[in-house]
Amino acid sequence: MEVKDYCRNVETELTAWKAKLYNIMRQMDNMSTADKQHMYEKVNGLHIIMSDLEERLDQLRTNCPTEWNPVREEIKAKFNDLGDNYEQASKELFDYDVGG
Repeated sequence: MEVKDYCRNVETELTAWKAKLYNIMRQMDNMSTADKQHMYEKVNGLHIIMSDLEERLDQLRTNCPTEWNPVREEIKAKFNDLGDNYEQASKELFDYDVGG
């Protein structure tokens, strides 16, 4: 797979994650201040991972390295982290919606 094709695919996946994060943030708007503060750490962690992914993506686009497999593996790991953190945040948000 070409680096350009890979970058496009990663960018598409990252855009989908941004939409999911936006949905969580919208749901947080209805929470009490104390609950928002608790969820802020989790949501901020998601922002940090996504910023890091965008930075790696920019590196791939501008440098176009001949050996980009290590970066690809790092991006794959970050998407796994993003998924795990999103699941935790979603589960916690659901607990708040139910009254937990």
